[in-house]
Amino acid sequence: MTNIIDATELEPGQVELDRLTWMNCNEAATYLRKSPNALRIMVSRGYIRPRRLRRRLYFRKVELDRMLESN
Repeated sequence: MTNIIDATELEPGQVELDRLTWMNCNEAATYLRKSPNALRIMVSRGYIRPRRLRRRLYFRKVELDRMLESN
């Protein structure tokens, strides 16, 4: 049995997070199972380092995985 998700199984606007390299704030919060506000608090405390592009925060999936494994 494979673990492949067909595009028709996803709801409109839903993104498969495992295939992303960079995530915006909402996608990263969903991936971490936190609220976007909790993610921003983690950023302000220095737990996660975001990249900024035009006033938006972006997170690397590899760094989020590393943070989860270290805790």
